[in-house]
Amino acid sequence: MRHLFSLRWFGLITSSSNALYTDLSGYYDLMCADINYESQSHCVRRLHQLFGNQGKRHLDLACGTGPHIRHFIDTGFMSNGLDLNQPMLDQAKLRCPEAEFSLQNMCNFVVDQPYDLITCFLYSIHYSGSIENLTACIRSAHAALKDGGVFCFNTVEKRLINNNSFVRHSVEQDGSHFVFQSGWFYEGDGDKQALKLSIEKTTNKVTEEWHDNHPMVAITFDELKDLLDPYFEVTVFEHDYEKLELWNTQTGNAIFVCVKR
Repeated sequence: MRHLFSLRWFGLITSSSNALYTDLSGYYDLMCADINYESQSHCVRRLHQLFGNQGKRHLDLACGTGPHIRHFIDTGFMSNGLDLNQPMLDQAKLRCPEAEFSLQNMCNFVVDQPYDLITCFLYSIHYSGSIENLTACIRSAHAALKDGGVFCFNTVEKRLINNNSFVRHSVEQDGSHFVFQSGWFYEGDGDKQALKLSIEKTTNKVTEEWHDNHPMVAITFDELKDLLDPYFEVTVFEHDYEKLELWNTQTGNAIFVCVKR
């Protein structure tokens, strides 16, 4: 059974969707209120210690408002971030004034100095949208890493998606009640899947709703390994940030740890 997720929306989005997401950027932290950013960051630091070059320069792709970056900085990393949504980056800068943030597409980004660790949390790698763009993202990450650097991200196996499974949670803020829901949808063929999103905001018994089916890239883990193989040594772990276990080849979510060749 696939473990669903709370979503980072802002890794790579179309211009038509960007207006919606910019409007909702102030609600991003509410939507992700159930995410344990500290645990995720700690796990990836452990993976970097095990597989990486022990350097401290870190770049977070699709960084959103910067919660992961905050945890990396607080543990001694020199962390920066990039995203396609400027309002999100503005919030990230307030949260992490020590960091530098760049308005760039994660599928075609450049850096001034190479990094030791590049991360892409919350399934944001799927925002690449197509195999071609995903390949470009992999190439960009490889070019931006030092020798022995690590590219770490989580991903979902398209063949194991349950179209009827959703994550739903609610939260109260400033007199309003918010309900967030997200879930994958895959038709069963090809390299496209959709991320179905909905948000409800109720204030004084008046409800506003936002809905979106966002196109995402669909890929098998074997296909993904083939894309990564020319650039990285790849180790795949179970999608569990509390303990490190190699992927059992049966579950539909995994953490990919990729060391630059």
